[in-house]
Amino acid sequence: MGIRPVADFETQNYRIMTNLNTGTDLQVSTETAIGFIPCYKLPFLSLFSSDCLPIMRQFKDNEFDLAIVDVPYGIGEDGSRNKTRTGGLAKPKDYKPYAGNDLNAPEAEYWNELRRISKNQIVWGANHFISKLPFDSSCWIVWDKKNGETDFADCELAWTSFNTAVRKFEWKWSGMLQQNMKNKQVRIHPNEKPIQLYEWCIRNYAKQGDKILDTHFGSGSIALAVDKANKLDKMNLTLTGIEMDTHYLNLAIERIQQTIKQGTLSF
Repeated sequence: MGIRPVADFETQNYRIMTNLNTGTDLQVSTETAIGFIPCYKLPFLSLFSSDCLPIMRQFKDNEFDLAIVDVPYGIGEDGSRNKTRTGGLAKPKDYKPYAGNDLNAPEAEYWNELRRISKNQIVWGANHFISKLPFDSSCWIVWDKKNGETDFADCELAWTSFNTAVRKFEWKWSGMLQQNMKNKQVRIHPNEKPIQLYEWCIRNYAKQGDKILDTHFGSGSIALAVDKANKLDKMNLTLTGIEMDTHYLNLAIERIQQTIKQGTLSF
């Protein structure tokens, strides 16, 4: 199923240029053709329905101030195994496996492009594929998920390009249990991260007016964090997201639309 039109989003078609890496901006067209990539736009967000590499190749060097990415880890956690987990407090959710099935982490071209088009990067899950980067970092981010006695990982790690110390963020994210149960985040993606984690990354690593990139948009949690930072902290951030799985892109668009209608302050 393709992406449904969403009233709050402006829909455009972007033509992929054949002369790659020339610094030419993406071109807007009103035509409909196989060679055009759908883009869904809000004032702070441009969201592409595409594999990430064809889009990344088009951007200028250092186009983005910060990339925050949650790429496939290559460990098979695509949602298909979630429904078989036992021992929890509630029935496990049956997620639709996403495109690519988390079989492989990105290869060299992805990392080369990511470093070319962004000035700084935060890469979740890099401990699973550090040999593919491969660059040293003094500043890893540790997300303590406060999982307790479960079969889930105690923490998740993110490699960063920043030349600072290791930092830790604590936020409970253990099956149905979350840090803020009063305003519980309804999970729509098997690898979803809390909005508050992205809020923390933005507060600590983004600057006012930054252009942010997310090449694997997933549940869209990052978009809600950016919207909140703009409305509460007047950060004037813009976000470019890319997602190839139309099922999860549809869900993310619906989530963003509903949250904006409710008002960002509701969470």
